[in-house]
Amino acid sequence: MLLLLDVCLHSLAWWPCVYLLHHPSLPNPDPCGPMYYNGIYHEFYQYNPDGSFNPNTSLNIVWGHSVSTDLVNWITLEPALEPDTPNDIKGCWSGSATIVSGDQPVIIYTGVIDIEKHQVQNIALPKNRSDPYLREWTKASNNPVIQSGVPGLNSGQFRDPTTGWIGPDGLWRIAVGAQLNGYGAALLYKSEDFLNWTRVDHPLYSSNASIMFECLDFFAVLPGSNNGLDMSSAIPNGAKHVLKMGMNFGEDVYVIGVYDLKRDVFVPDTDDSRLWPRIDYGNFYASKTFFDSKHGRRIIWAWTTETDSSSDDVAKGWAGIHSFPRTIWLDNDGKRLLQWPVEEIESLRRNEINHQKLELKKGDLFEIKGIDTLQADVEIDFELTSIDDADPFDPSWLFDTEKHCQEADASVHGAIGPFGLVILASDNMEEHTVVHFRVYKSQKNYMILMCSDLRRSSLTPGLDTPAYGGFFELDLEKERKISLRTLIDRSAVESFGGGGRVCIMARVYPVSLVDDDHQPHMYAFNNGSATVRVPHLRAWSMRTAQVSV
Repeated sequence: MLLLLDVCLHSLAWWPCVYLLHHPSLPNPDPCGPMYYNGIYHEFYQYNPDGSFNPNTSLNIVWGHSVSTDLVNWITLEPALEPDTPNDIKGCWSGSATIVSGDQPVIIYTGVIDIEKHQVQNIALPKNRSDPYLREWTKASNNPVIQSGVPGLNSGQFRDPTTGWIGPDGLWRIAVGAQLNGYGAALLYKSEDFLNWTRVDHPLYSSNASIMFECLDFFAVLPGSNNGLDMSSAIPNGAKHVLKMGMNFGEDVYVIGVYDLKRDVFVPDTDDSRLWPRIDYGNFYASKTFFDSKHGRRIIWAWTTETDSSSDDVAKGWAGIHSFPRTIWLDNDGKRLLQWPVEEIESLRRNEINHQKLELKKGDLFEIKGIDTLQADVEIDFELTSIDDADPFDPSWLFDTEKHCQEADASVHGAIGPFGLVILASDNMEEHTVVHFRVYKSQKNYMILMCSDLRRSSLTPGLDTPAYGGFFELDLEKERKISLRTLIDRSAVESFGGGGRVCIMARVYPVSLVDDDHQPHMYAFNNGSATVRVPHLRAWSMRTAQVSV
């Protein structure tokens, strides 16, 4: 069992597991201001040093701070920001970091100024840039640099400034999430020096899709290129832009479009918010990206909540983890973001097992043995022997994919599928989690349903155990293989389908996890009428990352 002393007692999850202690009634313990600077990766995050849950204590949200040279092994430092000025006395909430003029890191964050939770935006600078860990930060003397005095703005819903970018006029810009006239908005601000800001007279984007946009992110991508783009540099022709928004206080959605430089507005490819894809279709919120100048890529993190009880959080002394860091880029067709765990995670692999040329007929279970099934990395390709008999696709399923995953679960036979993985399974299968696919034929192409079904993941009562799901489109006439990669870290199950077209993060709490001597089972399976081949199945046990606290 993994144990992070003084932070996570009886920890059920590992890296990047910068462990977050939060009060469930607070806004999300978001990743804040990730950046790469002078050879060091920095991850800041919302943190409550008073404990995981204690309704009798005052709320004390600070910016936790951890550093790494490889995105795998981490050192936890003292908090970078604490609520000690009138501009943040009720909490240092979410924000971002920007590298200005090539070598000046700047944090911009939301401060809560009173018990009514009125919100302003503040600046902080490193006290000593020669310190490789940037341990100490100094708040700007002119804070708050942005106040809420905007007609129609709800000052209690005005937060989460983005990383800065440079416009065609050479001025810096940021967006701040807001509720404006009852709708969600990304308010736009300009600055010459990143210290003094002026509001632009129109939002970067607004929509009635939500009453509030929070946890904003705005970045550029090139179709078909997994190279990241630095928003503080010139953006090449042909690039698209992505606006990521936290909506409904629990779903990270994104929309791809064009940044109109003349009008200084974001123009989405579609305004139909029902069709906006999610960054991740599971337990994944408040995500934040940054440009990794070391490897020329864009990396994304997110917060993953506990789905057990508050009393469980108190007992173990912590609540909430971060997902694995992922590389994120735009697919060739410019319509969907792809994500994949950063390659550094593979340094934790050990004891590889390899199977080739398996064949799974209807009802087959193939047990995957020889690895630590509690901490594992599994990559498997499913090859379809026939696609002619695929069941027809109903577009209405797109609007409630979780419901469809419940109705068409792994026990329901289909023409092609369900097939996938059964993980964390007890000896008698009373407890198990299923990650699986189904193939449907739409009018133009094939639609693949990916589900992560937690409903039988634990015998413990009172847990949140949904059946997560998302669809992706695939040209099976050209490519008959559907890939699945699943990272298992005790209570954390992170899955990537179709090369990262759909990602699902889940938390599960099997009773068997408390027994260190018990190894749950893992199977590849097929319960569809059509035979499915597995040309390649590779799996590894995963070592524990080093996290110093």
